[in-house]
Amino acid sequence: MVQAHKGTALITGASSGIGAIYAEQLARRGYDLILVARNRDRLIDLANRITNETRQNVEIIDADLNDRAALAGVETKLREDASITLLVNNAGVGTHTPLLDSDVESMTRLIELNVTALTRLTYAAVPGFVARGKGAVINISSIVAISPETLNGVYGGSKAFVLAFSQSLHHELADKGVQVQAVLPGATATDFWQTGGLPIEHLPAGIVMSASDMVEAALTGFDRRELVTIPSLHAGEEWDAYESARQTMAPHLSTDTPAPRYTTAQ
Repeated sequence: MVQAHKGTALITGASSGIGAIYAEQLARRGYDLILVARNRDRLIDLANRITNETRQNVEIIDADLNDRAALAGVETKLREDASITLLVNNAGVGTHTPLLDSDVESMTRLIELNVTALTRLTYAAVPGFVARGKGAVINISSIVAISPETLNGVYGGSKAFVLAFSQSLHHELADKGVQVQAVLPGATATDFWQTGGLPIEHLPAGIVMSASDMVEAALTGFDRRELVTIPSLHAGEEWDAYESARQTMAPHLSTDTPAPRYTTAQ
C-alpha cells in the first residue's frame, strides 16, 4: 500500500541491484522518484513498472556520473528542484583485485565515482535541505569501510571516506533538520561481483544477503534514524562497542606532547 506523499527521492545507480530496489521500496513509501543511471533502457523499464504499480511520478536521467558534464546536470537538478527531499547516493563501483594487479586509471575512476561524484551531489542537495528545514541523505558505503583488508584497498578507502563523510555530515546537520544515514552492506547478491570478475556463485552462500533483504533492513534503520546501519551484523553491540571506543579516544587524539611510549626508552 502506497503511503502519504513524502516528496521526491533522487537515487543514483538506480537501474539495477540495490538502487532499483530502493526505487521500488521508496515509491511504495510515497516518494516520487528521479532515477539516475547510465542505462537508459533499464531506467525506462523500471520507471514504467514502478509507475504502473504505485502511481508515483518517476523521472529518469540517463547520466554517467564519471562524466563531469553529466554529473553537473544532476547537480543542477538537485539544486533547483525543491521537491527533492531525499538523496540516495548509491552509484558506485568496486573491485576485489589487489593493488599490484589493478590498473591505476581504473582506480582513479573508482575514486571519482565513489568519492568525488557522491561528494558533489551531496553538496548540491544539502543547502536546499537546510534552507527548507527538512531532507535526508542516504550514503551507501560498505563493510570494507571498517574492514579495509577484506577487498581492494582503493575500494576500501573510498568506502571509508563515505562513512567518515556521513558521520561528519550528521555532526554538522543534525540540528538543521537534515537526516544522514550511512549503510554498510556486506556481500550482497548484485552484479557487483560479476562485474568485478568474481561470480557470486564462488562466494560462500552464508555470507551473501539478497539485495531486497539488505534494502529492507537499511530502510528499517533509516526509520529508526540510525546514523550507521550494518544490515548483516547480528551482534549490534559489537558496533556499539567499536563506536564507543572511537568516541572515548577522540578527546585524547591531539595533545601538545608526544605520548610517553614514544619518548621513554623501552
